[in-house]
Amino acid sequence: MTEQKIGFGGGCHWCTEAVFQSIIGVSKVAQGWIASEDKNMSFSQAGIVSFNPENISLKALIEIHLLTHASAANHSFRKKYRSAIYYVDQEQKSAVEVAFSEAKFVLDENSITKILPLCEFRLNEEEFLNYYQKRPNAPFCQTYISPKLEMLRQRYTKQLN
Repeated sequence: MTEQKIGFGGGCHWCTEAVFQSIIGVSKVAQGWIASEDKNMSFSQAGIVSFNPENISLKALIEIHLLTHASAANHSFRKKYRSAIYYVDQEQKSAVEVAFSEAKFVLDENSITKILPLCEFRLNEEEFLNYYQKRPNAPFCQTYISPKLEMLRQRYTKQLN
């Protein structure tokens, strides 16, 4: 099977990048902003994840996404941090809907995560790419990213690099 791409947004794009860079089967994470359509056409922090579905399932990626951001919280910053899964085409949309319906049970609350078309992507500036890899001891990384990676180490041991 060939490599696929999917977009994830919800929390800070630095967090999204670090989380998915740690997953076996993910070959690349492009971190920046994604715009969708209609009322979701404004750019929101997100990442595009390139992955091999033979090594990591779409359901597992969605579970990880739901667990590593406030996917049940409808806070005031949702325009900047839209909780979403962005599909690249109609075929993938169907697969995302099925995987999401199976994966959402990892949460104790109802998810507000939207399934949206990926319409446009803007890559972050070079100095902010690979943020956690370049600055693992920075206060932001220690406060927000490291705890997410620790939770993944405990819950998804076999799927981490």
